[in-house]
Amino acid sequence: MWLRYRSARRQSPDKPQSDAARDDGTQEIARDLAYRRLAIVNVAFFGEPGCGERGWVLIDAGVVGTKALIKQAAAERFGPDARPAAIVMTHGHFDHIGALEDLADEWDVPVFAHPLEQPYLDGRAAYPPPDPSVGGGLMSLLSPLFPRGPVDVGRWLQPLPADGSVPHMPGWRWLHTPGHTPGHVSLWREADRIIVAGDAFITTRQESAYAVAVQSPEMHGPPMYYTVDWAKARMSVEALASLRPELAVTGHGPAMRGQEMRMALAELARDFDHLAVPPQGKYVENPIDADSAYRAP
Repeated sequence: MWLRYRSARRQSPDKPQSDAARDDGTQEIARDLAYRRLAIVNVAFFGEPGCGERGWVLIDAGVVGTKALIKQAAAERFGPDARPAAIVMTHGHFDHIGALEDLADEWDVPVFAHPLEQPYLDGRAAYPPPDPSVGGGLMSLLSPLFPRGPVDVGRWLQPLPADGSVPHMPGWRWLHTPGHTPGHVSLWREADRIIVAGDAFITTRQESAYAVAVQSPEMHGPPMYYTVDWAKARMSVEALASLRPELAVTGHGPAMRGQEMRMALAELARDFDHLAVPPQGKYVENPIDADSAYRAP
């Protein structure tokens, strides 16, 4: 039976006074970093409050139907009608690209992603089918209904710089963290040890609709039903745990900080095969590498 690590107590990084004053559902976790939960997924906003036109960066783009909510949160945080300097994608699954085409077009903004993720973002490829047999929850069972892409933002799409820098995010570096998808990336700032992990690891049991609704903080590996290479997913979690982050915001679940979070992440890395990998499943037995992952729409 698959077991999960459950953190005993959340050490919240959120700032309730500033969040309440803004009252738009956005959680500020650092002076220049905030996130907002949109249904089943988080999007993140980098930039100083009030920085205005082209002074900020959107990280991921939510599910379908959340364009207005993303724009509202951006306007509240950065100024009315303030467009971003860039959109940075951790990866291109349906719950991270829902508003991407509309926002890229309306804002006329560059979209940055890892080269291995670009086929899923420029119309060339659809993701492999999910595996509904893993995880034992409603989200897993429903996963065959989730759209697999591709979307096409090729007009705006650019590769992340080969030197590891993140455009318009000084002090940040992107880290290739494959496994969940071939070109998945996480974002890391050494100065204050913040990780934007995407779905390399998450802080809720995404396979369960109940857990997604309740959002109790729990340390988990990537969503099981969409992870195609568990060996690479393990190495990605090991690499992120070795950084010993102070604060982590993930694609699913609440942001977490401090020693308790680091201990949970270290345990996940150490016991990944036991805590994160399903005992059996399509991609457990037959992982998909980057080349064979490319599928026709």
